[in-house]
Amino acid sequence: MSEVKISAKDVKKLRDTTGAGMMDCKKALTEAAGDYDKAIELLRKKGQKLAGKRADRDAKEGVVIAQTSSNRNNGVVIRLSCETDFVSKNESFVAFAQSIADIALKNLPASKDDLLNLSYDGKISVGEKITEQIGVIGEKVEVSDYKKIETAAGEGQVIPYIHMGYRAGVIVALNLEGPGYIEPGKNVAMQVAAMRPIALNKDGVDQTVIEKEIEIGKDQARQEGKPEAIIEKIAMGKLNKFFKERTLLNQSYVKDGGMTVEKYLQSIHKDLTITSFKHIELGN
Repeated sequence: MSEVKISAKDVKKLRDTTGAGMMDCKKALTEAAGDYDKAIELLRKKGQKLAGKRADRDAKEGVVIAQTSSNRNNGVVIRLSCETDFVSKNESFVAFAQSIADIALKNLPASKDDLLNLSYDGKISVGEKITEQIGVIGEKVEVSDYKKIETAAGEGQVIPYIHMGYRAGVIVALNLEGPGYIEPGKNVAMQVAAMRPIALNKDGVDQTVIEKEIEIGKDQARQEGKPEAIIEKIAMGKLNKFFKERTLLNQSYVKDGGMTVEKYLQSIHKDLTITSFKHIELGN
């Protein structure tokens, strides 16, 4: 049987579809006897095999994409992780992360698993496409985090912010709509990226965290030799300081330490506030 000739045009077509290297594409087409769909399947199997081998690897690099719908009613933030900084800085990797964020924003899946099960291109799922890219890139690749905010028309708007070359992403929801509130929203999103609040206000802090902070405050006071009669009072004072430092609306506004984030928003409009925020970053 004569060997099937693989044209440069066929190789380029496969590369454009999968992102795989020219030699890998030619090898897959040759092994598939020129069958385009079979060649794609071979590349995908290569990714599955490599994914299994690299499953235990750390994937602490990557990119974080934050974006909102054109009407600003909805927003998503995703983290596509990889193993090395070299891969994360590649334009094609950033574009791939963006394509997944686009799918997330269009469908607003309830969870990361639901996102992975969505169709990527009508032929394979997002999860299968990621597996395919593992074979192309040669590293562990995964959607390691996904968050969303949904608002109804007339109930506010969502503002995105991407920090430090895709190393962190934030979406914040404002209770008021209108272009005049976009810049304040971005300023607060920048605050979130810089100061890493754990909740919107003290009501949003988990009770177990509060109890832990109270115990820490008591232990510190005892170590400082404070009388037992005032230990509780000291611990509560430390808890209030914790709320000021770690809850968004109570934090000092980074661009003007003379006011809190809450007061900054009220200086724009007396009723303006943040109703929720989502923050994802690399390195953890």
